[in-house]
This record gives sequence, C-alpha cells and structure tokens, in this order.
Amino acid sequence: MNTSDLNLFIRIVETGSITETANQVNLTPAAVSSALKRLEKQLDVQLLIRTTRQLRITPQGEQFLFHCRNALASLEQGRISAHQTQGKVSGKLRLSVSSDLGRNTLLPWIEELLEEHPLLSIDLTVGDSVSDFYLDQVDMALRFGKPEDSSMVSFQIATMSRITCASPAYISKYGNPETPEDLRNHNCLLHRRAGRLFDHWEYTDSLGTYKIKVNSNRISNDTDIVRRWAVSGKGIVYRSLIDVYSDLNSGQLVQLLSGYDSSSVELHLICPNREQVSPAVIAFRELLRSKISKVLS
Repeated sequence: MNTSDLNLFIRIVETGSITETANQVNLTPAAVSSALKRLEKQLDVQLLIRTTRQLRITPQGEQFLFHCRNALASLEQGRISAHQTQGKVSGKLRLSVSSDLGRNTLLPWIEELLEEHPLLSIDLTVGDSVSDFYLDQVDMALRFGKPEDSSMVSFQIATMSRITCASPAYISKYGNPETPEDLRNHNCLLHRRAGRLFDHWEYTDSLGTYKIKVNSNRISNDTDIVRRWAVSGKGIVYRSLIDVYSDLNSGQLVQLLSGYDSSSVELHLICPNREQVSPAVIAFRELLRSKISKVLS
C-alpha cells in the first residue's frame, strides 16, 4: 500500500471532509477521492460512507484506522532508528512555540540547528494558545509551565525569574516605581490566554510577599504585541527573562524593582508521547539548554 494513501485516509477522517483534506495537502478533491477509492479497492472494504451532506466512517474503517495509525507510527520509528544508528538528525521537526519567544529569541537558534543538520527541516507554528498535538499536527511544543497531562513527555529546559521592565521613555515620562505597591499607579501591559487575564504580579523581599493586582489600558492574547507596547513606551511589563533579555541588553527596556524577587517560571519542551522523541527533538532540546544557560548566566 502507498503510505501517502494511508496518510490521506487518516487526514480525511480527522477533517471529516475530502475537500478540506485536499486544501490542506494542496491536491484536488478528485485526487484525494481517487486515493481513498484505491485504498478501499486494495482492502476490498468500504472505509467511508460518502453522501452529498455527510462523510461517515464505517465499522471496518474504524478498525483499519487504528492499525493504519500504528503502522505509520512504526514506520516512522524505524526511519528514526535507522538515522539514529547512522548518527543523522533528519526529517521534519514540527514545533509550536509562544509568540514572543518564537519571533524574538528562537529564530537565530533554529537557523543554527538547520545549518548543523542540513537533512533536517522545520515546520514552525507560532502562537500563545496551548497546542493540540493531534489537531495541530506538531511533534513538540515549547511552553512555560509543566503540562497538565501526565502522559506527555516533558523536558525541563530552564527555570527563570520574571522581570519587571519598561522603556527609558516611559520611565522618563511617568517615573520609576520604587515598590510593588507603586505599580497600582502605573499602566501595566497585560497578557490574556485561554480566557485568563494575568493581572496579578507577585514579589517578595525580607519583609514578606506582595501580590499586586495591576491595571492596564492595553491587553492582548499575543505576548509579542505586549512586548512591543513596552518597547514603544506604552507601559510596564512582567515577563520571563528569556522573553526580554535582548531588549534589556540593547537598552530598549530597563529592569524595575530589582530589589525584589519575583516568581519564577519553568520552560518545558513537551512531546505527546515517547514515540515522538526523535534524534531531532533531542538535538533541539540540547541546543535550547545550551543557549538559555548562557542567557541566564
């Protein structure tokens, strides 16, 4: 059987549409339909029931789908093992990263990875929503915080502090907050994700802990937009060090409240299962650990 036909069958089931599948893989609906018919002829069973309004999998199709996925996964593991034996890092690495981390930090590191491993290709998804590995078709995600699903494979890359900072222009115009309480009188640029607004900033010193509810006239679900607002002097941000270190180095942002400790956050590289931990994933993990270790030092 043609593995392309098998992959198309899986995608048709996932999308529930021959037309949508054709759009995703840049084929005509007729070509996708022909692949499905070819597969059904080889198996001598009907996998899907097609009507003008509905596409429905048959009981035989459900059984075959299970074995089809396992077979393709086994073939992929065989390919990975063969390359691992030869010491090669190759194939396509489908990666999901947060907005500001992807745009402002990872791009040059990914270029280094591709230069070191010319047989490797990258499929990069950038966004702050939590990835659905199955629907988004990604092999791994780089995210802050541990995954809630304990069945996933998670590699801790680093633990880092959150940094409070603003541009020199903002500080010149509105002043420098001396204590966490002073933040109540400032415009604090906020990030929203999955309906949650991150408007409580936490600090500690020798006298205790301060959890400050801040106010803002600018909120976005895109963390890179929040960072850009800060650089352009629109307010104060509370971000992990890795998100803003280049802006701090260039002087576009200045650290505030340095006499206080802020809450830390863990950066994790997450894979949906052990089978996805390929040599390419390991190579990317080691590159991240090396680069971020230098940033933190």
